[in-house]
Amino acid sequence: MNNKKIGELETLLFQFGDPIKIKKIASVLNINEDQTLDYIYSYNESLKNDNRRGLIIIRKDKSVFQLVTKPDLNHITEQLAKEEFNEELTPAVLEVLTIVAYLGPISRIDIDFIRGVNSSYTLRRLVMRGLVERSKDGRSYTYETTFDFLKHLGLETIEDLPDYEKYKDILDQYEIEETSKNKDQT
Repeated sequence: MNNKKIGELETLLFQFGDPIKIKKIASVLNINEDQTLDYIYSYNESLKNDNRRGLIIIRKDKSVFQLVTKPDLNHITEQLAKEEFNEELTPAVLEVLTIVAYLGPISRIDIDFIRGVNSSYTLRRLVMRGLVERSKDGRSYTYETTFDFLKHLGLETIEDLPDYEKYKDILDQYEIEETSKNKDQT
C-alpha cells in the first residue's frame, strides 16, 4: 500500500466530514474505485487494530464511507455534546442560525461564502441542539430550521421572523441580479 495515498484518504475523509461516495473519493485520489476500496479497507483495518487510534471508517452499501469515532469511545463525544448543548449560543452560532432561518434551505458552501469562514462545526452544533436539520437536496446537503426552532422562539411559521419578507425580498432580488450577471458573462 502507498502510504501517501493512505494519508490522502485520511485527509479527505477527515476534512469532508460527511458521508462521501466511493466515486468521489476515487476521483479526488486519482485512482480507480477498486484501488480506492483496497485503501479504505486497509486503512480501516489499521485503525481498528490500533488501540491508540479513536477512529474507524463506516460504510453504507459498499459505496458511501465516513470517518467516525470508534463506538467504544462514544462516551467522550457524548460528554462534549452534552457540554455544547448546555452552553449558551455564541455569536458565531447565532450568525449561522440567522442565515439558515432567513435563507434556508441553504447549503453549507453558501453559508461559508456568506460568512467567509468554515461553518461545519457550527452547523453540527445547531443540528445537535435540534435547531437546524440537514437534508439531501440533489447532490448536496442543505440546512433549514426545525420545528424546535420555531417552538423555542414561539413562532408559528418561519415567516413570523422579524422583517422576514423584507430580507427575503432583498435576497431574492440579489439572487436575480447575480444570476443575470452570470448569464451576461457567459
